[in-house]
Amino acid sequence: MLSEAKHPSISEGNEHGDSSSPAAARTDGLRDLSDGGRSPLLMIFAISVAIAAVLATVAWLMHARLSRPVVRPPLSAETRAYLKQVAVTDMHMSAAETGLGSNVTYLDAHISNSGARALREVDLDLTFVDMLNQLVLRKTVHPITTTAPPLQPGESRPFRVTFDYMPAEWNQGPPLVTVVYVSF
Repeated sequence: MLSEAKHPSISEGNEHGDSSSPAAARTDGLRDLSDGGRSPLLMIFAISVAIAAVLATVAWLMHARLSRPVVRPPLSAETRAYLKQVAVTDMHMSAAETGLGSNVTYLDAHISNSGARALREVDLDLTFVDMLNQLVLRKTVHPITTTAPPLQPGESRPFRVTFDYMPAEWNQGPPLVTVVYVSF
């Protein structure tokens, strides 16, 4: 049989209504946390902070991986000689305003392979200068990659390079283009 005795750790309080025990039951329906219990809000906050830390770490690692420069093997004599068979023509610079109010600059051009071999990869060095012909920006771009079909002998293909930022000193002209790498 169940007795009607009250739990010894819960008291009714004194005649003024205050409780003499730290683990006393509350009459307002809220849990008394003085007994070492955890607040659900505190747990949600701790879990949120942990998730944010994991996401920030993943984002940092991905950025570090993607911003790492591509290291190419040294060019053989045959490959160095073939660089002259690649030409970049019909270069046009343009700009557009994004929906967020910033400007984006584009280089539209054609790349041609006048040699006898198909090209799986091509890297170009783009050099932008100011009015005094001094370097203001250099960028290596990859208009032909292994994710696209190879550039066949005699083929010409359009490509576009997007620049989120261009220095104010830039002379507004197309860049000096140097073919720096090809792979067959």
